[in-house]
Amino acid sequence: MFKAVIFDIGQTLVDYRKPMNWSELYRPAFEHIAEKYGYTFSESHYQNAGNVLAQYNTRIHPRDHEVSSTEIFTEILNGMNIALQDMERVKESFYTYFRQDCSLFPDVEQTLKALSVEGIRSGTLSDVAYGMDNVYALEDIAPVIKYIEYPFTSNDTGYRKSCTKGLEILSDRMQVKLSDIVFVGDEEKDMACARNAGAYAVLINREGVLKDYGQDREIHTLTELLQLFRKGI
Repeated sequence: MFKAVIFDIGQTLVDYRKPMNWSELYRPAFEHIAEKYGYTFSESHYQNAGNVLAQYNTRIHPRDHEVSSTEIFTEILNGMNIALQDMERVKESFYTYFRQDCSLFPDVEQTLKALSVEGIRSGTLSDVAYGMDNVYALEDIAPVIKYIEYPFTSNDTGYRKSCTKGLEILSDRMQVKLSDIVFVGDEEKDMACARNAGAYAVLINREGVLKDYGQDREIHTLTELLQLFRKGI
């Protein structure tokens, strides 16, 4: 019998209405920042921001280790003649731009609450975009974070999926063997991470299209996950 479940966040618990690859939105995001704070950016400034962000775009350049928002935005601000003392407000505006209109999927709260009541240990393991600080990344699950024992992101573990280190760290923190953990995610890298770590890989496929990611089990709503725990997987 499985003892714990760990969730990805984006498109698993939270519905983000922006494309997974943010490349086309770099400039609009910084145009928004310029308008908000009265900055004047040249074409070369926008190009600099885009070049730095592209360097850290894991859809283009996958990596195992996480990079901090401070490292990324120090490069951006230095190339745009923005004082480093403005970093926090620039980061806040940038990350908020991409998190507009996001919301929890309707089945999330009831599922997490029921799992908690039944004594199933829970956590999250989500890769943050461009070093996004947890104050922003975890804000999107704020209404249900009380049901999550270990709300972790790649900021906490220092590693990104499909590297298995994040799951290994959570397994150690929970004191639950990886073979007793269910990992739920929506991407191929989530399934690879779970399988390679020795956890049970559950793909949440809300669209119902064919996705052969090597998953151990496929579900279409999180309530199905609850049924699986109750019946025994």
